[in-house]
Amino acid sequence: MSRKTHQPSADHRASQEVPQYPRKGLVAALASALILGVAGTAFGASALAVTDKEVTVGQLHSSTGTMAISETGAIEAEQLAISQINAMGGVLGRKIKLIQEDGASDWPTFAEKAKKLLESDHVAAIFGCWTSASRKAVLPVLERDNGLLYYPTFYEGLEQSKNVVYTGQEATQQVFAGLDWVAKTKNAKTFYLIGSDYIWPRTTMKLARKYIETVLHGTVVGEEYAALGSTEFGSTINKIRLKKPDVIYAAVVGGSNVSWFKQLKAAGITGKSQTLLTLSVTEDEAKGIGGENLLGFYSAMKYFQSLNTPKNKEFVSQFKAKWGPTAPIGDVTQAAYEGPWLWKAAVEKAGSFETDKVVKAEESGTITFDAPEGMVYLEPNHHLKTRLRIGEWRADGQADIVFTSDYIDPNPFPKGY
Repeated sequence: MSRKTHQPSADHRASQEVPQYPRKGLVAALASALILGVAGTAFGASALAVTDKEVTVGQLHSSTGTMAISETGAIEAEQLAISQINAMGGVLGRKIKLIQEDGASDWPTFAEKAKKLLESDHVAAIFGCWTSASRKAVLPVLERDNGLLYYPTFYEGLEQSKNVVYTGQEATQQVFAGLDWVAKTKNAKTFYLIGSDYIWPRTTMKLARKYIETVLHGTVVGEEYAALGSTEFGSTINKIRLKKPDVIYAAVVGGSNVSWFKQLKAAGITGKSQTLLTLSVTEDEAKGIGGENLLGFYSAMKYFQSLNTPKNKEFVSQFKAKWGPTAPIGDVTQAAYEGPWLWKAAVEKAGSFETDKVVKAEESGTITFDAPEGMVYLEPNHHLKTRLRIGEWRADGQADIVFTSDYIDPNPFPKGY
């Protein structure tokens, strides 16, 4: 069922579609709907929390648990975007009210909170999730309730839903382009794959292995996965020292990254002697890891805080003015910032908060945003056309951008994968 918005009016109350309740019962029912803040029919129809002055949206990230190190920046960026939109007058003349929920790094909790936001709070959109596991947990709820999610994280692809806008990169934009770069610039032939043990790293490494073997004609000399939140990497590091790969290709996530990189350095594996390309370390993680433990290693991302453009400098200044001078700004943080702006553009093109009308606008191929990373284009497949960048980490926790690709069209279902 389409989730629609409609402002109650005298004409609406007099409509033949409204059952002829006694006046006292009708007034009570309408009053109840207004108290709940629900704009729509007062008698059980699916509705959104939209009034003449306000529209309610949800935010669903991990502010606690192992993923908080990665998701805090996304929380801050979405809140910055919403405050800026409100300062401009809001969306369709309505200020945005935000209801924040904590997924607590637990996938069933994400599903429970999404259900609460959609069915109890009647939010018009949700900005949230980080891991693919959390997104997969939320997706059935979104599709059942016809809700909208703006998802900011680079991910494995192999998914497309009308209820999700993916503002991070999918595998063909991040994984394949990054592997092409490292094979060419480092003459890499052998690869050791290491990731955290859940959907995104396992699926990503499956795609990477096939690309390495069939396109790059390289060899995977090892592949391992560590439990989410793991802090012990000694055995893996010993295997890497034995195998001597040209490239360590890493997708370790969250707080585990702190132990992973510190233990690599303690074992003498540094950027001076070993090429390491990670898909999951942004400035947010670098703050916890320590730049001295990342020095000389590489990340494949669409955005780095060090991007030297007027637009990005303005964004960095605004972000730090709100969240403090030491607040890090990473790839997912910037992609999260894009979510509310893209939603605003789609709603205003649709002239409505109704989900199906917003989705139609999203799929029009005309929604763009001049983002800190540069202009991005929302394609009809709900992904963004954007560019890949390779950053080499410095001791100060910032990255020098050593490569920028041309624009890459999103292709979440690559042939042969």
